[in-house]
Amino acid sequence: MSIAEKFSRLGTDNAPGQEVRQSAEADFLLGEAVTGRPVDFSHGDVDAHGPTPGAFALFSDGVAQGGRQAYTEYRGSMDIRALLAPRLAAFTGSPVDAENGLIITPGTQGALFLAVAATVSRGDKVAIVQPDYFANRKLVEFFEGEMLPVRLSYEDADESRAGLDLDQLEDAFRAGARVFLFSNPNNPAGVVYSAAEIAQIAALAGKYGATVIVDQLYSRLTYAGVGYTHLRAAAVDAENVVTIMGPSKTESLSGYRLGVAFGSTAIIARMERLQAIVSLRAAGYSQAVLRGWFDEPSGWMEDRIKAHQAIRDDLVGLFPQIKGCSARLPQAGSYLFPRLPQLGITPDRFVKALRLQAGVIITPGTEFSPHTAGSVRLNFSQDHVAAVAAVQRLAALVERYRA
Repeated sequence: MSIAEKFSRLGTDNAPGQEVRQSAEADFLLGEAVTGRPVDFSHGDVDAHGPTPGAFALFSDGVAQGGRQAYTEYRGSMDIRALLAPRLAAFTGSPVDAENGLIITPGTQGALFLAVAATVSRGDKVAIVQPDYFANRKLVEFFEGEMLPVRLSYEDADESRAGLDLDQLEDAFRAGARVFLFSNPNNPAGVVYSAAEIAQIAALAGKYGATVIVDQLYSRLTYAGVGYTHLRAAAVDAENVVTIMGPSKTESLSGYRLGVAFGSTAIIARMERLQAIVSLRAAGYSQAVLRGWFDEPSGWMEDRIKAHQAIRDDLVGLFPQIKGCSARLPQAGSYLFPRLPQLGITPDRFVKALRLQAGVIITPGTEFSPHTAGSVRLNFSQDHVAAVAAVQRLAALVERYRA
């Protein structure tokens, strides 16, 4: 694969916020042609749901420390890692080695890049869920790995499970996949893997000696009545698992660019070597903000979950009113992935029409799997009233372009 082809496959056309911010048509969105407040469902609104209290004060403290905080170890400040390790261990149910098994990265995206780079090279077979986070596929392609798709039948599964085809996963391992990459909760569908599914993933990984990279970015934002099982707490070889988390989404700290990866000491060591030449470290002053992670004021996280659940419930209630539309109730996170009815225009043209005619930005389903062209992803971490009005405008446009 040529360099030009590798980069052409990355694509940023539908990256969060890119289109509305870079397009010459952006002014149109803010003009009188659009009725109602423009809403960008491609990413969360950190103004509507602000960062955790005290985050900026912690950042300022990091600045005040000067060079000591600016130039940390490549894998991040040892003081901060020592603080985080027991918190992450308590949350995930398995010990975390602060010195050798934990790295602070420039966002969870940085952690994902490093983890894939540390485990995948040209020709390596990688089991990858469809649909799942779009960067998973793009990174495997960039490092010239061979993808072996595993279907997530989230629409057909009952609410007790995510719907992963475990037979297909074992087929991928039998075919030579030695890395399995997935998100839990799933991005884009918002479903959570059941304890039984996680146990079977752990068993299969152990049976075939596979490494598992699990993105748990939204694992703190689970809704009432939903159980969550951490893979690293299942019966799995600790040296074959890397868990990725961060405060960007649930805690609205995306602007600080912070993420962590923890687990396999061998893989974390490789990630550190690569980070040392890619970015040196996560932004030094920003690392100080992690001191407040998992230490938010009493009741703050509960209130955040309730606010998002209220938005989720109102939006999910609107989609059945659109004839031919279906949407599974998200169990965690802030993503809704409805399937739209048959339209008289192509999905990409509908996405553009929605942006130009209704001031609503969504991410097309093709970003997450070739099987989900008829679906769209909405990040409903938005102003509640504006989000409802935006979905109502989406419904009106569906009627306008219905086949």
